Amino acid sequence: MLFPVRTLKKRGVDMLNIVLVEPEIPHNTGAVARTCAATGARLHLVRPLGFDISDKAVKRCGLDYWYLVDISVYDNLDDYFAKNGDMGLWLATTKAPRAYHEADFSGDVTLMFGKETAGLPQWLREKYRDRCIRIPMISQARSLNLSNSVAILAYEALRQQGFPGLLAEGSMADETM
Repeated sequence: MLFPVRTLKKRGVDMLNIVLVEPEIPHNTGAVARTCAATGARLHLVRPLGFDISDKAVKRCGLDYWYLVDISVYDNLDDYFAKNGDMGLWLATTKAPRAYHEADFSGDVTLMFGKETAGLPQWLREKYRDRCIRIPMISQARSLNLSNSVAILAYEALRQQGFPGLLAEGSMADETM
């Protein structure tokens, strides 16, 4: 059964939160927003943003799914943490000591990602060292695209939780051969 975005937690389904710290590239954030819309995850954006997210700008970009995204914007990381705390927090960074599949994504989960050109601040990675995770890749690769990284980790968290509130099958299941 598919639940409307804003009622997932009210129905007892664990919440998935995606936090982008100072995102710079609008297309990446648009793709992340689409992942959030498809999964019922909440999107949190921490300023400064490298683009405009006003209603006019969103409509001009053709983001017809934007209304499905539960989105919050914060002035800075202090503002974000003051309003949300750090329960269930996992930091995605190429510098992490362990891979994402080692993380326990049960309960409410918050996945935090840094800006495309610099990642998360060092002080934050040091403070939450035991909550830093990475996506395995070859040593020659610097990193994956931000929106791809979000999708990989979001779906791993949802997989561990049994894909709560998401459709288990598509329309082909009803077709006869």
